[in-house]
Amino acid sequence: MFSGLTIGYFSLNLSTLERRAKHGNKEAVAIYPIRKRGNLLLTTLLLGNVAVNTALSVYLGSLVSGVVAGVIATALIFLFGEIIPQAAFARHALYVGSRFAPVMRVLLFVMLPVTYPIAYLLDKLLGKEIPHLYSKNDLMQIVSELEESQHSDLDADEERIVHGALQFSHTRVREIMTPKERVITFERNQRITQHFLDTVAESDFSRYPIYSGNEDSIVGILFAKDLIHEEQDISLPETENAFDENFLKVRPDEKLDVVLGRMLKQKKHMGIVRTKNGQFLGVVTLEDIIEEIIQFEIKDEGDE
Repeated sequence: MFSGLTIGYFSLNLSTLERRAKHGNKEAVAIYPIRKRGNLLLTTLLLGNVAVNTALSVYLGSLVSGVVAGVIATALIFLFGEIIPQAAFARHALYVGSRFAPVMRVLLFVMLPVTYPIAYLLDKLLGKEIPHLYSKNDLMQIVSELEESQHSDLDADEERIVHGALQFSHTRVREIMTPKERVITFERNQRITQHFLDTVAESDFSRYPIYSGNEDSIVGILFAKDLIHEEQDISLPETENAFDENFLKVRPDEKLDVVLGRMLKQKKHMGIVRTKNGQFLGVVTLEDIIEEIIQFEIKDEGDE
């Protein structure tokens, strides 16, 4: 029991146990209070293990000669004291550990006068148990393994989205932005005519950058949906709601998680990508960032 519980309890990751306990896993709830006092638990289990093995050797030595007692004790301890319990307990650590939790609480209390000073000294010399943290690559690999396992309910779509969510914070705006060569822009003094409305309708975009003088000088964003409420033969700045001079300015080297945070805070769906000296490079949209997270291109109704 002592030998099996030693490898069983310490094969359980403390951080994983804590997470499972917080989620209401009954086995983890039973084990975590015992497992978190690592040095005290280790000292108790090893003391019990050594005591039992010593008692067995002494008892056998009183029955048979020294050599025979040594062979028998070695065989018994090897098979029934180490190999079998360790193999069994390691494979079913949560189940066995939770069933033996009441016994361990009693043993921890009974052996406390001996084990506490040793455990206290270990805590001071070695410190608390170092938590095991996963890197992003570790998490991505774990998610992939879960998706491939028949014992997990994680599917391929969830795997793709989790991978995208873990990776997108390393991606920079320049990698996903639409370059200005592919962006439709309009001049600030453009007047709202039927021909202009037809052009906007054919383009089938919801937002358009507006420039003044030259195309590098972006001064606002035009909202296509608001044009239907505007009068004709007026310039874009004269509209009530369709033209917005308060637009989001983004640098090409900014990371997507930073830009997403700014978009959500400022309630903007499009950012104008510019250099430090104000040169217009392109646009990045909320849809672009979402596509990067879900690793899938979003098709609108009008997209071919």
